[in-house]
Amino acid sequence: MQIRTSRFGNKIWLILVIIIIALFLVFKHFSKPVTQTTSNVANNTSSSPALTVQTSKLINIEMDNTIEANGSIQPWQESIIGAEVSGLLLKEVLVNVGDEVKKGQTIAKFSSSTIEAELAQFTATLAEAKANYIEANSNAERARSIKEMGVLSRQQIDQFMSTEAVAKARIESAEANLNVQKIKLNQTVVTAPDAGIISTRTATVGAVANQGQELFRLIRQGRLEWRAEITSSDISKIKTNEPVTLTLPNGQTVNGKVRIVSPSIDNQTRNGLAFVDLPKSAAKAGMYARGSFHLSQNKALTLPANAIVLREGFAYVMQVKADHRIKQIKVKLARRSADRIEITSLKEDDLKDLNADFVSAGGAFLADGDLVRVVPNTLTTNSSTN
Repeated sequence: MQIRTSRFGNKIWLILVIIIIALFLVFKHFSKPVTQTTSNVANNTSSSPALTVQTSKLINIEMDNTIEANGSIQPWQESIIGAEVSGLLLKEVLVNVGDEVKKGQTIAKFSSSTIEAELAQFTATLAEAKANYIEANSNAERARSIKEMGVLSRQQIDQFMSTEAVAKARIESAEANLNVQKIKLNQTVVTAPDAGIISTRTATVGAVANQGQELFRLIRQGRLEWRAEITSSDISKIKTNEPVTLTLPNGQTVNGKVRIVSPSIDNQTRNGLAFVDLPKSAAKAGMYARGSFHLSQNKALTLPANAIVLREGFAYVMQVKADHRIKQIKVKLARRSADRIEITSLKEDDLKDLNADFVSAGGAFLADGDLVRVVPNTLTTNSSTN
C-alpha cells in the first residue's frame, strides 16, 4: 500500500513540473513580440518630427531707445482768485468755467455803494483837516514872526506850533484813510491776474464773500504739463528738451517736450517726476495718460513677436539645432518695434553667430529636445500689371 502511494505522489510531482515548464515556455513565447513591438513604437516616436515649423533669424535693426511712463496732466501753474474785500454783496459774475480771459479783464463785481459812501465821508474829513491846517499854519507863522519881540510867551508860541503839527498830522491821517477806501473801491472789481482759462468757479451772484474766500481758479496762460512718474533707475537718463509722445485716454497722440526733471525722488514711491510741456490740444487737466520718452536710436537684436513663448511668467525662444532638435532658451525682452521684439541676455554659447535659427511660430507646442521638420519661409507677393 505504501509503494502505490509513493508512486502516485511521484506522478503528481512530475505532472506539476511539466505544467510549470509549459507555462514558462508559453510566457516566453508571447512576451517577446510585445517587447519588440513596444521598442519599435518607441523608436518610431523618437524619430518622428513633433511639428513642422518655419524659422527666423536674429536681425540687427535700429530701434528707438525709449522709456515708458505714466502720469497725470495738470496745469503748468494755477492761480487762485479770491475776494479781497469782506462783507460785500457779489453783484456780477462775468465769466464761467472754460472761458478764456485776458490779463486785467474784469471777471466779477461786488456792490460798491458802502465803499463809495465811506469814500465820500473820508473825502470830507480830509477837506476839514486841510481847512484846520490852514488856520493853524497861519497862527504858527504869526507866532514865529513876532517871537523875538517878546509879545507872546514861550508857552503860547509852543501851543501854536503844536496846533499846526496836529493839523498837519490829521491831513496825513485823512489822506491815508481816503487811500484805503479807494483801494477797497478798486477791490470791488475782480480782475484776472494773468491770461488763461477759468478752471473752477465758486463765485455766486448774491453771496456775501469773506476776505480771502476763493472765487475762481485760473490755468495760467492755458498751459498744461504732463507729470510723468519715472523710476529712480531711469530718471537720470532723461534730459531737458527731449521729445515725448503722449497717448491720451481717447487714443489721440500729443507731442511734448521735457521742460524740467525733478531733482528729488519721492520717499514713498521711489519715483521721480519729469515735467513735460504740452501744446494746446485735446488734453484736459486731470487726465491720466501714458507716454514715451524718445532718448536715442541704437542697434538691437530682434525676433518676430510670434517667436516668443511665455511660460510660467518667463520668456523663451526655441532654437533649431543642426540636427533639427529644439533647444529652449530663456531670454529677457526689451523694446518693441512693429512686430519685432528686442531679445536680450542671449549668450555666445547659445547662438554662436547671427545665423542661428529660431522657430518663428508655434513654439508653444514644443519642448526642449523635440524633433521638428523645417520648411522654408514662403513669401506671398502681390504683383499688379499696368
